[in-house]
Amino acid sequence: MSSVQPSTTAEDALLRSGIDRSLRHPVMFFMTSGAAWLAVSIILGIIGSTKLHSPEFMDGCAWSTYGRVFPAHINAFIYGWGFQVAFAVILWIMARLSRQECRSAGIILTAGHVWNFGVSLGVLGILAGYGTGMPWMEFPFFAWPVLLISYIAIVIWSFIQFRVRPVGHVYISQWYLLAAVVWFPWIFITANTLLHCLPGHPVMGAGINAWYKSALIFLFFTPVALGTAYYLVPKVTGRPVQSYSLAKVGFWSLAAIAPWAGMQKLTGAPIPYFLPYLGAAATIMIALPAVSAAWNLLRTVSGAGEVADHSPSLRFTIAGIVGLLVMAFAAVFLNIPGKTLELTQFSLSGYGFEILALYGFFSFVMFGAVYFIVPRVTRREWISRRLIKMHFLFSAYGLVTIALVALFGGLLQGVGQENWKEPWENAADFAYPYAMATTVSWGFILFSNFFFFIHLTLMWLRLGRRSSHPTLLVAHHGGSPHGPEGDIDNAGPAHAH
Repeated sequence: MSSVQPSTTAEDALLRSGIDRSLRHPVMFFMTSGAAWLAVSIILGIIGSTKLHSPEFMDGCAWSTYGRVFPAHINAFIYGWGFQVAFAVILWIMARLSRQECRSAGIILTAGHVWNFGVSLGVLGILAGYGTGMPWMEFPFFAWPVLLISYIAIVIWSFIQFRVRPVGHVYISQWYLLAAVVWFPWIFITANTLLHCLPGHPVMGAGINAWYKSALIFLFFTPVALGTAYYLVPKVTGRPVQSYSLAKVGFWSLAAIAPWAGMQKLTGAPIPYFLPYLGAAATIMIALPAVSAAWNLLRTVSGAGEVADHSPSLRFTIAGIVGLLVMAFAAVFLNIPGKTLELTQFSLSGYGFEILALYGFFSFVMFGAVYFIVPRVTRREWISRRLIKMHFLFSAYGLVTIALVALFGGLLQGVGQENWKEPWENAADFAYPYAMATTVSWGFILFSNFFFFIHLTLMWLRLGRRSSHPTLLVAHHGGSPHGPEGDIDNAGPAHAH
């Protein structure tokens, strides 16, 4: 690691401007199409949640059955929204930190359209009844090679930029982002090869599928979000990362622990007895990298409360870091063998944990990145502070409600499932009010993200006011024209170590 700091000369400003200009179309394409898929996913999620407490809802439509619409909801969320916003953030941050303009925007855009085509075919295939039945891998068989090829065509340029970067500039953000970029093909190829190309015993197939879900959360979405947070927090606050040693502990502990998690979902299945408990122990130990990273970032932002109040980027990022802490505690609480693990295997709790990880942590950090990056690549301010506030408040309210009701409602549902003296229907009755609350909460999130999509589209059309000022949640008076979100890459000790 190097502590060499880039200069803040006019030449440096021109370089940043050139990087932003070269990435404007790819970044905005991935963000806007991702936001559209997020809205589609939420609509499907509302339909699926409604089917839990009102099975007769849309019962004359085959594609709207719960077995089709729920997998379509979660896969659209992951591959439509999650991966595309991750592509945008990885491309931009890696280019900025590598200080290299993008010279392959056309190839990236083409690969992005192919990715969207593959996701569209996959979602339609699920709704048409051709899903595989394997959670998070429900896309029909033909979709995964399309996604893999387009993924490589999108991210390979970030590797090239990193390779030709000026000597000495390597940051903790790059560690996390590069690791995520490398880990995903390993996860994706391994799972799809073993399940589609070399299928074995169905029980072990379920184990591989459970491992894939866990690895996707902890080895792709988590490092992308942490790498982004380690970029945004020092950048916006102008403060150095609190502890670089702690940042390294978080990274290497995540790399060592996360690959072992996942098999706890098969507790009681006819597989080697130690595998589910190894998975449970690894998932519990995820709290170590999660808490260390969250503590490091929150300590970095401490004392910058006024900036957090004003900056939408920092507000969303802090909310995401808090979501990471809650996710860590939930991972411990839901996976205690002999206590809660058996109760949460087949209940709403699993869904609550997944939404907490994917929306409460990952998506909130990504929203912070969107609000930071878009004005820089479009050279425009965000149009409405009020829309940003509405997006945050309704998203936070909906997410907290979904996570809480799913986690605790799932525990009650699990207690009912374990009571063998009572009919199975009683366990479903436990979940009824929580399913209704989840439906209402998804409605709030849909409301907030509809305006987020419209706002983002208007920015792509460059309808915002041209300005060098950041968009703040309150009117900014006096001070530096750059405000608390200045655009000097890693100036001073704020990011580099």
